Amino acid sequence: MVTKNYEPFLLTPGPLTTSLTTKQAMLRDWGSRDAAFIQINREVRDRLVALAGGGEAFTCVPVQGSGTFAVEAMVATFLPRDGKLLILINGAYGHRIAKICDYLDRDYVTYETAENTPPDPAEVDAILDGDAAISHVAIIHCETTSGILNPVAEVAAVVAKRNRRLLVDSMSAFGALEIDVAALPCDALAASSNKCIEGAPGMGFVICRTETLAAAKGNAHSLSLDLQDQWSAMEKNAQWRFTPPTHVVAAFHQALAEHADEGGVAGRGGRYRRNCEILISGMKALGFEPLLPAALQAPIIVTFHMPVDPSFDFQVFYDRLAEQGYVIYPGKLTVADSFRIGCIGRIDETVIQGALSAMEKTLEDMGVRQRGPAAA
Repeated sequence: MVTKNYEPFLLTPGPLTTSLTTKQAMLRDWGSRDAAFIQINREVRDRLVALAGGGEAFTCVPVQGSGTFAVEAMVATFLPRDGKLLILINGAYGHRIAKICDYLDRDYVTYETAENTPPDPAEVDAILDGDAAISHVAIIHCETTSGILNPVAEVAAVVAKRNRRLLVDSMSAFGALEIDVAALPCDALAASSNKCIEGAPGMGFVICRTETLAAAKGNAHSLSLDLQDQWSAMEKNAQWRFTPPTHVVAAFHQALAEHADEGGVAGRGGRYRRNCEILISGMKALGFEPLLPAALQAPIIVTFHMPVDPSFDFQVFYDRLAEQGYVIYPGKLTVADSFRIGCIGRIDETVIQGALSAMEKTLEDMGVRQRGPAAA
């Protein structure tokens, strides 16, 4: 049994395990109008645009709140009130964008595939060809419901060919998987502080085409989530319109420096891929079956089928692993009973091996022998 002061490893899709130095960056108080904090904001925004390959045609607009705040701000700002959005859905976060549109009273249609099936770019092309009213398309880069990697580049090419606009939710991929917003092409990409950059939760951001953002004035339904207004204010005085999450921004600034020190996207993504490979190999050795084939699996979070063994109780499994210092995640699938284990955060293969050993012991203690799923 661990003590109450023990800090577990978070094998989840976020919040994540962070470095000590990122945590320490939150120990100082900052005045939101101080020159030093304004410089931190400027550096964060510039680094994020560079990380996305945006160049001078792009800008970064931060927003208070979780990643969903950033996604809602992106949809509300870039989808005109008379526009129509095609939402590509293969998990909970595509459905969340549809729910956002319901609240915004924006017109939309959906193209939904199973949670273990990526959207077909040819089908996207056919939908756009058949509905001239569709002005924008939204896609999830890595859908953490299953861990699937969606074909963003292929879909972007179709959207551009049909002269429509693309919005990307790259929440769980940005910083670990290569994406070039200038070449993609897309109008906007949303992500947050507490995913692959390994910062603290509390800040989302949208990297977007400056020209398109400037033309989006009046689209947003909400003052707080109006990216165009937030950007206009920041361009004038480099300050947030309303109280910023100062400690979170400072921690994110530190996390970005550590991301660069690790080798940027290539270095961070490489560590996550090693974590993912060791995790899947080890879980298969224990008798578990992953949901996705290797070709569709992003190195972010892995979904495993629940064991058929009646001795397996996920809550017991979860609690006992947490007692040993490893926090995993329940499943969100509709296609199968499942649970998920993350590969991201300030963890390495040693942590993954430790988690596998803890799972093996726990399964033995629970008397779970049949670890594969029920037959289809």
